[in-house]
Amino acid sequence: MKVTIDIECTPVEARAFLGLPDVSVLNDRMVEEMVRRMEANMDSLEPEALMRQWTAFGGQMTDNFMSFMQQAASAGAPKSDK
Repeated sequence: MKVTIDIECTPVEARAFLGLPDVSVLNDRMVEEMVRRMEANMDSLEPEALMRQWTAFGGQMTDNFMSFMQQAASAGAPKSDK
């Protein structure tokens, strides 16, 4: 036997029913603080510096990946008997 129960309620109603605390005020304050910090740092972002960091990291990762693949290929290669 299979029983299915559908309950329609809002997230607020579900939290209240389960006895969970209302953290909406805390969430609102954290979002406001994150927005404030992002706006404060927005002027200090330089697209050129950001792109230099991304490309340097990407290039290094490519080199690391190629080195890893070469090591894996040489480890799996059959050994020659002399």
